Amino acid sequence: MIRTLLLRGMLAGILAGLLVFTFARLVGEPQIERAIQIELQLDTAHGETDHDAPEHETITRTIQRGVGLLTGVVLYSVALGGLFSLVFAFAYERVQSLRPRVLSAVLAGLGFVAIVLVPMMKYPANPPSVGSPDTIGVRTAAYFLLLAFSILTMSLCFKIGRIIRYRVGVWNATLLAGGLYLFLISIIAYFLPVIDEVPAVFPALLLWRFRIAALGLQAVLWTSLALLFGWFAERELTTSADSI
Repeated sequence: MIRTLLLRGMLAGILAGLLVFTFARLVGEPQIERAIQIELQLDTAHGETDHDAPEHETITRTIQRGVGLLTGVVLYSVALGGLFSLVFAFAYERVQSLRPRVLSAVLAGLGFVAIVLVPMMKYPANPPSVGSPDTIGVRTAAYFLLLAFSILTMSLCFKIGRIIRYRVGVWNATLLAGGLYLFLISIIAYFLPVIDEVPAVFPALLLWRFRIAALGLQAVLWTSLALLFGWFAERELTTSADSI
């Protein structure tokens, strides 16, 4: 069953990746183009001329927003779909009271919160011309540290919720586990470094639109993956159950 679900997850990842690529081209790329133009204007204002830049771009913007974007998005989506299917298979054997579609939606919702929403609340995505090369190591380490803590904390709270549900009921256990997660992750995020390198001259509206587009891209990915994989999984598991 695991092998079949893994293939279904990767297939769902391919289809989700195509949807994400479309969203990125229509919503995300225009914001990146505007940010690049602002970056060029800032370089000109600081006295940097064209002869200071490399003579030839290694990868042109045409490739970046076309084949490069499609390849990167699909590969990421396929990998995420495969991992998602493995988590689903692990959870399905322990939470068989939920239909595959429902379980897929629940897992995707929890994954979106732990992997995307919480890290973005502390360290939101930034467009070109925002961020110093000198702090890229600190920014990357802080982001992935928060990501790891978020996943571990949610896993811990989920286990606690399963333990106490027999005493306080499923609803109360869910609320308590969710509240504990928010409490713990808030403390962790508070002690991580604050990084704010947005130039004062950078348009606030463009920054807002870019971050909304980045969050929307992840929302499209996780939503489409949950729906597609849930449909595939329910068909496969229902067919397998009927054949027994």
